[in-house]
Amino acid sequence: MDVDGEGDRGQNPRIMERDSDSIKDQITEPSWFTPKKLLFVFCVVNLINYIDRGAIASNGINGSRGTCTSSGTCSAGSGIQGDFNLSNFEDGVLSSAFMVGLLVASPIFASLAKSVNPFRLIGVGLSIWTLAVIGCGLSFDFWSITICRMFVGVGEASFVSLAAPFIDDNAPRDQKSAWLAVFYMCIPTGYAFGYVYGGVMGSVLPWRAAFWGEAILMLPFAVLGFVIKPLHLKGFAPDDTGKPGTDNLNVLPIGYGFSAVMKDLKLLLVDKVYVTNILGYIAYNFVLGAYSYWGPKAGYNIYKMENADMIFGGVTVICGIVGTLSGGVILDYMDATISNAFKVLSVSTFIGALFCFAAFCFKSMYAFLALFAVGELLVFATQGPVNFVVLHCVKPSLRPLAMAMSTVSIHIFGDVPSSPLVGVLQDYVNNWRVTSLVLTFVLFPAAAIWSIGIFLNSVDRYNEDSEPDAVTRESTAAPLLQEA
Repeated sequence: MDVDGEGDRGQNPRIMERDSDSIKDQITEPSWFTPKKLLFVFCVVNLINYIDRGAIASNGINGSRGTCTSSGTCSAGSGIQGDFNLSNFEDGVLSSAFMVGLLVASPIFASLAKSVNPFRLIGVGLSIWTLAVIGCGLSFDFWSITICRMFVGVGEASFVSLAAPFIDDNAPRDQKSAWLAVFYMCIPTGYAFGYVYGGVMGSVLPWRAAFWGEAILMLPFAVLGFVIKPLHLKGFAPDDTGKPGTDNLNVLPIGYGFSAVMKDLKLLLVDKVYVTNILGYIAYNFVLGAYSYWGPKAGYNIYKMENADMIFGGVTVICGIVGTLSGGVILDYMDATISNAFKVLSVSTFIGALFCFAAFCFKSMYAFLALFAVGELLVFATQGPVNFVVLHCVKPSLRPLAMAMSTVSIHIFGDVPSSPLVGVLQDYVNNWRVTSLVLTFVLFPAAAIWSIGIFLNSVDRYNEDSEPDAVTRESTAAPLLQEA
C-alpha cells in the first residue's frame, strides 16, 4: 500500500480531483443507516437464520414417526417426520441438507462480490432464503422439503460470506472484536429461540406455519438489501454497475473468472496464519459439533439427568452469550492484534478444555454441571477472536472468500464428520464417559495449533491494497458508514 501517495504520480490531476470530491461526498454524506444500525440488522438476520435451524430440530416441528404396538394399536406421527413418514436416517439428512447449499454457494457468492455489489448479493441471498423457507412450508414429501432446505443453505451462503466483513469495516477501531462477538453471539441465542419457537408453533399451529412465520420475519431484510443505497465493502467497487470490481476508494481493476478464484484460493492456502487459524478452528468445531448432537444423550446416560435437553440447552445458551461477548471484549482490551487473538484462542481453549475434561471425570452431576459450565464459557470465548484473525490476516478483497472457505472447512472437516465418528466410538466402547473424555481431549490439539499462531510473523492486512502490483491513489481510513 502506498501510504506516502507516490502511486499518484503520472495520473490525470482532473481525474484525481473528481475522484477526491466523490470520496469526500461519500464520506461526509449523512445516513440514517449508521454502523450500529447495520450491526443490529445483521444480528437480527443471523438470529433468524439460527432460529430456523433450531426450529426444524425442535420436537414441535420435527415431530416423531407414527408407531404401532405388537397388539396392532397404532398412533399417528407428528410434525415433519410423522407427515412424511421419515426414517431416522432421512430425518438426519433433512436436518443437515441446508449444509449442501451453504458449502457449494459460499465460495460462489464470495467470488461474485468482485463483480457485483456485495450488499446487493446479501439481498439476493436473503430473497432466496425467504422463498426457500416458504417452499419448506409447501413441501409434500421428503425430497421436496430436502431440496428446499438445500436452497435455504444457498440463501444463507451470501450472508455468511459477506456480513462479517461489513461489520468489521464499520465497527469502531477499538471495538472490532467486540462487534464481531455480538454478531456471533446470535448463534447460540438463535438456536435456543428456535427450539422455543418450534415448540410453541408446533403446539398451536400446523408445522408448516413455522416456516411461513420465518419468511415473514426475513422478508423486510431481503427487501432492505435492494431498496437502500448500496453499501460499499472495503476491497471492492464503490459502484453498483456490475463492472469488474475495484478496491474500495482505490481504482484497482480485478478480473473475475475461474482462474481468478483459483488464484485467490492459492493465496489463502499458502498463508500460514490463515491456515493455522483454520486448522485450530476445525479441531474446535469437531468437538462443539459433537457436543451439540450427543451432549444431552451423554448427560442422560452418565448422570441420569432428567430434562437433559433443557439443562444442556440452558447451559449452552448462557455460556455461549457470556463467553462469546467476553472473548471479544477481552481481545479489544488487550489491543486487537492477530498475535493477541491467537493468545486468547489458545489460552481460553486450553483452560476450557481442562474444565470440560475434569467435568466428565466427576460422578456428581452438580460438580459436572459447574465445571462444564465454566469450561463452555471459556471455549465460547473464541468466536470473536477466531473470526477477527480470518478477516485481518488477508487483504480486503480476499475477506469474503476467506470467510466462505472458513465456513466450508469447519463444517466439512469439523462438525459434519464428528457426530457419526463419535457414534462409532460409542458403539465400540459402549461407555459414554469414556467417549466424552476422548472427544473433549480434541480441544487440546486445537489449543496447541492456535498457540503456534502466536509465534508466526503475522501482519494485519486490513489496510493493504487488494492487488500489490496495481497503481493506486491515496486512500483513507474513514468508515464506510457515518453515525448520524
